[in-house]
Amino acid sequence: MPTALITHPDGLKHLTPEGHPEQVARLERVLAALDAPQFAALQRVSAPKAADDDILRVHPAAYVQRLRDNMPEAGVVALDADTYASPGTLDAVYRGAGAAVRAVDMVLSGEVRNAFCATRPPGHHAERETAMGFCLLGNVAIGAAHALDHHGLDRVAIIDFDVHHGNGTQDLLEDDARVLFVSTHQSPLYPGTGAADETGAHNNVLNLPLPPGTGSAAYRQVFTGRVLPTVREFAPQLILVSAGFDAHAADPLAQMVLTTQDFAWITAGICALADEICDGRVVSTLEGGYDLQALAEAASAHVKVLMEHSA
Repeated sequence: MPTALITHPDGLKHLTPEGHPEQVARLERVLAALDAPQFAALQRVSAPKAADDDILRVHPAAYVQRLRDNMPEAGVVALDADTYASPGTLDAVYRGAGAAVRAVDMVLSGEVRNAFCATRPPGHHAERETAMGFCLLGNVAIGAAHALDHHGLDRVAIIDFDVHHGNGTQDLLEDDARVLFVSTHQSPLYPGTGAADETGAHNNVLNLPLPPGTGSAAYRQVFTGRVLPTVREFAPQLILVSAGFDAHAADPLAQMVLTTQDFAWITAGICALADEICDGRVVSTLEGGYDLQALAEAASAHVKVLMEHSA
């Protein structure tokens, strides 16, 4: 079965102020890298807009309406200190959420073995009623809720290796015993959440804060010793991934020092575990990564490993 690449040009219409790290060029560079001949076998899919019912599984209607009301007709407006909206933002975030839903549908139906959603803005900081950290809707949480409530799965796991803690995903899903949320992230760092003693309502949250300067050896020890065994014990029927590439040594927003090869290794570990416990079913969604070259290289390495495990 192939690997799906789910994306949409609307992701390029979400504009941020000049100099903002979450810029249009992020998605442009990722998509350009994935146009290389080695990615010709990807099944390229246009991301649909999410239905409101999909979004309302995790965000209240009043919040969704507030987002709509805050969309400008021109220019760029601030939703918080670092999260912005432009006239194209609403379509972009609905495509991002819709990509996660479509990816879940394709993987669970057996149409593809795994999928990567190349969309922006990212989603894992968006809380139930709060846009923050460049994020407006909780894409990976929306995908997880769709897998549970629409497809009837009993257990899903989310692995978040973005350098920033996925406070939004945790806020949206920590009360649901059907979800395991595992996050590796730098601490101290924005948003200041993700302490090890945040364990969820059902002991279904594992936060693994790592100090600045964490590199390959220390990270791999934590991933092998804590992340993979915890997910294996939970025995999910689907693994979702918040794929942020900002723990790369070149990233300007954090101080971890992982390499492109580390992201390939992380992906291989996730895929091997998925092969073992859930028929290889993996849905990955793009989160952070703000050095453009490092982002393109690491995202490419991530997708290459997904493809290798779908062959």
